Amino acid sequence: MNARSNLRVIVFSDFICPFCYIGYLRLRRLLEDYELEVDWRFLEIHPDNPPEGRPVSELGYPPQQWAQMMSNLQSMAAEEGVELAERSFTTNSHRALLLAEAVKSTLPNRFDRLNRRLFEAYFLEQRNIGNPAVLRALALETGVPESAIEQAWTDSRHAETLQRNLRDAARLGINGTPTFVINHRIAAGAVPVSVLRQLVEAANVDEG
Repeated sequence: MNARSNLRVIVFSDFICPFCYIGYLRLRRLLEDYELEVDWRFLEIHPDNPPEGRPVSELGYPPQQWAQMMSNLQSMAAEEGVELAERSFTTNSHRALLLAEAVKSTLPNRFDRLNRRLFEAYFLEQRNIGNPAVLRALALETGVPESAIEQAWTDSRHAETLQRNLRDAARLGINGTPTFVINHRIAAGAVPVSVLRQLVEAANVDEG
C-alpha cells in the first residue's frame, strides 16, 4: 500500500499539545503502510506559559470541559498503547520548538529521534521541556552536539521559521494543533489513522 514516494504530509504540531503526541503516534502507524515525506511545522500554542511551568488549571478550561478532554485523551492513548502521566502542569515550548527546527534543518538524521524524545519526556516522564537543562540533556541523549544546541537558541533563522509557520497556518485557515495537510486536504485534530489513510488515497487519486 505504498503512496507516491514524493507525497508530502505537512504536520502542524507543538510538543506541549497532548493531542499532537497522539497524532504523532498515529502518523507513525500510517508510515508503516505508506512511504511519505513528512514536513513538521511547529506552532507555539501557549507562548504566555512560563518556562518554569504553571498548573494546567490556569489554562482557563472549565473543569467539566477539561475532564472530558482528558478522558478522550486517555482513551486515544490506550488505543495507541501508551500510558500518559498525569498532567498537572504545562510549560513554555519555545526553546523546544527552536531546537526541533534547528535539528530538522541542520541535522535531519537526528530529528526523528529528538522529535520522539521531546514528546515522551513531557507526556510520559513529566519532565519540564521548558527548562533549558532538560532540553540540553534530551538533545545530547539523541546525538545532537552541544554546538548545535546553542546555535538553535541563538540563530535568528529558527525563530523566523516559527514565524513563517504561523503565517503558513493562517494562510491555510489553521488555528490549532495537530493539523495534517496532504495535497491541500486538511484534517484537524488527532484524527484516526483511517482518516489519514483516506487523505493519502485521495491524494493518490488526484495525482493518478
